[in-house]
Formats: sequence, structure tokens, C-alpha cells
Amino acid sequence: MSDTRSRTYEWQDPTPHVKEGLQMSGLEYMKALADGKFPAPPIAETLNFKVETVEEGLVIFTGEPAEYHYNPIGVVHGGFAATLLDSALGCVVHTTCPQGTGYTTMQLNVNYTRAITKDTGKLYCEAQVIHAGRQMATAEATLKDENGKLYAHGTTTCLIFPLKHE
Repeated sequence: MSDTRSRTYEWQDPTPHVKEGLQMSGLEYMKALADGKFPAPPIAETLNFKVETVEEGLVIFTGEPAEYHYNPIGVVHGGFAATLLDSALGCVVHTTCPQGTGYTTMQLNVNYTRAITKDTGKLYCEAQVIHAGRQMATAEATLKDENGKLYAHGTTTCLIFPLKHE
């Protein structure tokens, strides 16, 4: 018997939807993603997470840890939690951006509180904006299981900038 496993997944080209999103506010764009008007970005398909809730200043993502997220010591790699936190934190900042502006992460701080395994179950990443300025925004997020047990938490500082229209 072989121990080899395989995983196949698909994603859609995000480029057309990104261009369409330039005509929307950040909140409108994030709601379009959450409502399925636009396909999930490739990173969400790769790591198995999605946007569940979008409001101005509040975003909730869910993620399903799996064996293919494991590191060499047999637990989910910290990059899974960090990417889920970074994604939710960036997207919550985006909900405060007016049309024609975007963001990029300048700083990400992640604190891990316990190991994640394939048996942890669905995780909820709730992100909230702390400050939304014209050039900079900050946000915080928690990563918890269905029972409210904390696995990680983090903060971000994002740079806000005008997007180029092509």
C-alpha cells in the first residue's frame, strides 16, 4: 500500500474581475466576492479558505485545515494561519477603501496560541478595522475554532494607495 496522496483543484483567472472591481468601492468589491459574483482568488482555492461575512470594517473568513497543510513535524504549518489572518486583515481594510484605491500589507504580526491539525475542524478568522485613514489603516483578527478556542491572533498595518486604471 502506498502512502502517496494527491490533490487536484481548479481556479479561475482573477484578472477580469480585478479590473471590474476597480469600478467599485472596496466594500462593494468584497461583498461581490462573498456573494459569489466574482470567483474566489487563487490563494483561497490553494489553501482552502473563503469569505463568509463582509461588512464595512468587519470580515469573517473560514478555513479548513487539512493534512496537505502539514509541516515536517506533523501539524499544520504556521503559514496557513498567517495567510488566513493576512487575507482577512487585508480584506477588512479593503472594505474601508473608496473606489479607485487599494492596499498592501506593510506589517503583519501573528501570535500562535496552539497547534492546528487536520482534526481541528473549521476555523473562523474574524477581522476588524482599528483605524482607517487616507494613507494607512490598521486592523486586528482572531483565529478560532467552532467552540471559540483561540489558535492565533494578529494585527496589520496597511498602506492605502490609488490603483492604476489600465
